[in-house]
Amino acid sequence: MTVMTFADAIDEALASAMARDDRVVTFGEDVRLLRRNLLARFGPSRVMDTPISESAFLGAAVGAAMAGLRPVVEIMLVDFVGVAFDALLNHAAKVEAFSGGQWRCPVVVRTSCGAGFGDGGQHGQTLWGMLSGIPGLTVVVPSTPADGAGLMLAAIDHDGPVVFMEHKLLADYWLDYLGGASRSGLDFDVPAAGAVGEVPDLAPTALGEAVIRRRGGDVALVGVGVGVHRALQAAEVLADEDINCTVLDLRTVAPLDRAAVVEVASGTGRMVAIDEDYIRAGLTGEIAAVLAEEGVTAKFTRVAVESTIPFARHLERDVLPNVGRIVDAVRQLKL
Repeated sequence: MTVMTFADAIDEALASAMARDDRVVTFGEDVRLLRRNLLARFGPSRVMDTPISESAFLGAAVGAAMAGLRPVVEIMLVDFVGVAFDALLNHAAKVEAFSGGQWRCPVVVRTSCGAGFGDGGQHGQTLWGMLSGIPGLTVVVPSTPADGAGLMLAAIDHDGPVVFMEHKLLADYWLDYLGGASRSGLDFDVPAAGAVGEVPDLAPTALGEAVIRRRGGDVALVGVGVGVHRALQAAEVLADEDINCTVLDLRTVAPLDRAAVVEVASGTGRMVAIDEDYIRAGLTGEIAAVLAEEGVTAKFTRVAVESTIPFARHLERDVLPNVGRIVDAVRQLKL
């Protein structure tokens, strides 16, 4: 077992897939710089830079996937997926259904997401709720280096389109880029357990399967990505108050592991859904719907982003699902 950074684990998985299958290629903005280790190993025909035109290169990736390649295409920030939304919404996600299974689109859209750098509402969104509402799209959000590697391997092996989302607070190259230089005096709340961790032998992590990170009998905390680490921090605070929390890491937003959600809610009778995405029509509402549809009797509340993410750091901290907000939500459920 090797200790790796979050970003290195994902790159190692991508390298492994490229080594065993020459159909796997990667391209996007500044990919030759960001993935220079892959460029050195696999050459410019399989690691390619593109112009800053998301609609063009994601459209090209859809065509390449349908023609037999397995592209991993990088959109630097998920906020910019809107520029290329037609390729995802109307083509990649629908081609299998429209063709009766005769055509597949095995493309991985690798993208960064998340706030915490003071980059404002156009550079700090997550948007996995919106993306997961599209039939045909798989949406994964790893929280640890091991899951980053395993989910990347599974995404590449999957025969349909996958949006693979890396939270910027977990990736060291984003911390270097966005958290350095003129921002060296600012504090960035990085979950250490997610940014670096043990990675076992490379193997795919099943898509659509959640994992329990902590067990407790009083309240279930459910989230993805950095939200899982905030939940674990909140659980430590609450343990001092004799409130014991289960923490469920969904890992995949679509498909959602409904059985795991039902299990932890049924076991505790209380659930807090934690989401760095928007509260309306998003993941937290979907989790509430699962509980209602499955007839689970549990107290439920949610901690999510309720408005546009501000640029100012002190305002940004207040709108994100931070540890304090999670702890307060749990205390209200216990009353």
